[in-house]
Amino acid sequence: MEEGNVTSITEFILLGFPELHDMRMAFVGIVLLMYLLSISGNCLIITVVFIEPKLHTPMYFFLSNFSLAELCSSTTVIPKMLTNMVLDQNTICYMCCMTQTFMVFSMGAIQFINLTVMSFDRYTAICQPFKYNIKMTNTLSFHLSLMAWVVGFTVIFFQLIVVWTSYPFCGNVIDHFFCDIGPVLKLACADTTVWELASLFYSVVIMCGSFFFSVGSYACILKTIVQIPSVTGRSKAFSTCSSHLTIVGIFYGAAFFMYLRPSTQGDTRINKVIFMVICVVLPTLSPFIFTIRNNDFKTAAKKAMGRICQLPSSVVMRLLKQCSLQSTFSKFFNEHNQKTLECH
Repeated sequence: MEEGNVTSITEFILLGFPELHDMRMAFVGIVLLMYLLSISGNCLIITVVFIEPKLHTPMYFFLSNFSLAELCSSTTVIPKMLTNMVLDQNTICYMCCMTQTFMVFSMGAIQFINLTVMSFDRYTAICQPFKYNIKMTNTLSFHLSLMAWVVGFTVIFFQLIVVWTSYPFCGNVIDHFFCDIGPVLKLACADTTVWELASLFYSVVIMCGSFFFSVGSYACILKTIVQIPSVTGRSKAFSTCSSHLTIVGIFYGAAFFMYLRPSTQGDTRINKVIFMVICVVLPTLSPFIFTIRNNDFKTAAKKAMGRICQLPSSVVMRLLKQCSLQSTFSKFFNEHNQKTLECH
């Protein structure tokens, strides 16, 4: 495509999974089920943490932030992908593509930083338990979470500004199920060295930086746990961070396999599979991994669900009381008016 025709591109074509065309409805059903489970699980975490005062602690506050970022990331990709497969229509508008790219990668950056913040929280709780309440104040927790969102949005925004304003596109066919930045850059008609440097900066600072910080935190945590004399104490200390350590391993493992492995001819298919893991499988599993062995959360969830279930009955009872009061007052006034008329 000539540069003069570049501005005429108003939409992109997402190839998705052409090899699954004959069984796409079964694939849609499986992905939709997993997406609904992820939505339910993450919304449950956010709701319970918000409702239950017992969970108003830094650990659960960071967990709810991670769940929110996970929710936004999967919602940005999965509904559009399923719609395209059901309608057999693979187009996405230019601005929608830009927004999707921005949301997916900014949410990814926010999740990386949140995992790092959560590892710092666990380090402080286990390695410095007597200083935990002094260090991890509500103000610090809010500032750390705000930093994660601001940094995540800002870093990705400036990278995408370079892509969408500096590079003309020579085509509009993206070999992916969403607007991944790699396949989009393959359509550029210019040298992408500037963006590659920006991407390297992102990878080093966000991914590798957060990874090494988390590894350092858990090295200190494991050292402290080993030194605990009682078996019960070691088990209790390890259980408080085992779920987070599992998510860290899966999340960073998928990300590093995506960006640090040698290039092969099957890159596109492998990238699609890895992004399916990150966007579908991980958001489905993480709520269960974080909560399945967490007795405090289970107890709080039961209380929260009990409160929510009692809301309709309490509203009905309140209405009935109001109605009974109104009927009592109306009966009293009717009797009073009748007596007044009889006196006259």
